[in-house]
Amino acid sequence: MSAPTAKKPTVTEREARQVAEAAREQDWRKPSFAKELFLGRLRLDLIHPHPLPADEDVQRGEEFLARLHEFCETKIDSALIEREARIPDEVIAGLKELGALGMKIDTKYGGLGLTQVYYNRALSLVGSANPAVGALLSAHQSIGVPQPLKIFGTQQQKDAFLPRCARTDISAFLLTEPDVGSDPARLATTAVPDGDDYVLDGVKLWTTNGVVADLLVVMARVPKTEDSKGGITAFVVEADSPGITVENRNAFMGLRGIENGVTRFHQVRVPAANRIGAEGAGLKIALTTLNTGRLSLPAMCVGAGKWCLKIAREWSAVREQWGKPVALHEAVGSKISFIAATTFALEAVVDLSSQMADENRNDIRIEAALAKLYGSEMACLMADELVQIRGGRGFETAESLAARGERAVPAEQLLRDLRINRIFEGSTEIMHLLIAREAVDAHLSVAGDLIDPDKSLQDKARAGANAGVFYAKWLPKLVAGPGQLPTSYGDFKHGVDLAPHLRYVERHARKLARSTFYAMSRWQGRMETKQGFLGRVVDIGAELFAMSAACVRAELLRSQGDHGREAYLLADAFCRQARIRVDELFNRLWSNTDDLDRKVVKGVLGGSFEWLEQGIVDPSGEGPWIADATPGPSRRDNVRRPFK
Repeated sequence: MSAPTAKKPTVTEREARQVAEAAREQDWRKPSFAKELFLGRLRLDLIHPHPLPADEDVQRGEEFLARLHEFCETKIDSALIEREARIPDEVIAGLKELGALGMKIDTKYGGLGLTQVYYNRALSLVGSANPAVGALLSAHQSIGVPQPLKIFGTQQQKDAFLPRCARTDISAFLLTEPDVGSDPARLATTAVPDGDDYVLDGVKLWTTNGVVADLLVVMARVPKTEDSKGGITAFVVEADSPGITVENRNAFMGLRGIENGVTRFHQVRVPAANRIGAEGAGLKIALTTLNTGRLSLPAMCVGAGKWCLKIAREWSAVREQWGKPVALHEAVGSKISFIAATTFALEAVVDLSSQMADENRNDIRIEAALAKLYGSEMACLMADELVQIRGGRGFETAESLAARGERAVPAEQLLRDLRINRIFEGSTEIMHLLIAREAVDAHLSVAGDLIDPDKSLQDKARAGANAGVFYAKWLPKLVAGPGQLPTSYGDFKHGVDLAPHLRYVERHARKLARSTFYAMSRWQGRMETKQGFLGRVVDIGAELFAMSAACVRAELLRSQGDHGREAYLLADAFCRQARIRVDELFNRLWSNTDDLDRKVVKGVLGGSFEWLEQGIVDPSGEGPWIADATPGPSRRDNVRRPFK
């Protein structure tokens, strides 16, 4: 059987969008707090009172966290991992013994059966010890073999693979290719049916855990035939299968211990029984897996925020300038307040979204995406502020600090480690577009055919009638609401008054919905090209969601008698900070440089500003911008290094 040619699929922009659209979960069978927020409705009843885990889940989760905490303190040497750029084998062995590989796997398969809440708290804890260890556990369970099999696997597949994943085997998820990122319509790796097998050929890039994995989830394109529509399909693949070569272990500015590689498949035979779901269902499986899988990343951002707060507090109390601790100088104090308030809100967002995922009463696809987007952005800001608070010591490495006799605080390492989170599992820019698509789903459902150039006049007429009915009911509700009543949300006033913030959220949710409707009316089919506008709409929604979550969490802690007064103060501070950002974002919806930016970009790409680049030297090395990924046998040594 000959290897496929190197020719990559050629797709138009419209075809690429159609592939992405087909992979979306089309229906909304359950309510969604965030979806309602983008439609101008503050459905506080969906998140308040704050949902709580069952007592037995709490007991099981807390017992595991106690064991994990001791392990992280005594067995994980973050400085060693940073220095050697590798997680020691004994650390992985210890995590396996703890059962950390199976945190989310059901007990009947040998896992711990933790809830999403406690899984995320565990990742927050491990990530604070060393982010590379957190990334390994997250990639294994959030997007690796266990999660897609849990949702889409057959009973035979669960019986075969989940016990291995729970205790011994590390898994990885392989989608990205050297020339394919967030545009999977151009996926080039193929899976050709051959008897009872599929034969895989292609190259995968940035395979987190790929260097050490025992099991792989691989996305590959099955060719279309008379009997099958083919399409992107998911497979469980044994990592030691003949024809698989890990050609390179990649190195990055941060996450020095991450086992991330380039994996080549050449005539790799995979049993058809290892196919997850139907042919062509791969992208839908990946997106559905990420609905909750994305929560692992902001969970680790919560841990980063907590550590930033601890170091900022300790350092700012002992470092003096002009006769008093630097924390008491307003320029530094405002940064500490930002870190404290944002950490509180981010934990509120992650815990709330996780508990809603556990209860399975709500559709949290937007909430999880917002948590990932917001957490990755805000964690980077918090780490950057910590470096600034530490001054020159923030820029100095922990190893250098220790060498000259000071506490080895890895602030600059955290900043480097967190930076990838704005790219991992969907970059900020892609997340903006993904969330925006979900946010306007109700509008496209009723009026999409009006702006679709391929629809007939009859279709457009029908869509116009449906849209008229929908907007006749919806638009009047955006004029007034509880946010204009001074007595609304009065049960959030206990010393500190959080009710005004919820009234603000309600008013500005309606304003956001009106702005979105106006933009759709104005730009119609060109709306999807207004990525700057859509990004700001999503950022506003993220802030409003975080404000809501912060208020609800503060009230939960108050009702439980658990730091309620302090929680109210933090929620108040966060909401006031967030309102400033929201007001600015609303202003930038219509007052921005988007049009001018497009002109400048055309000039840059056209060479009009090459004169501006004169007077420098380029230290970059030689070589192509994108590595050749032509299918075929590997010509490099296999650097796979499983933990066994």
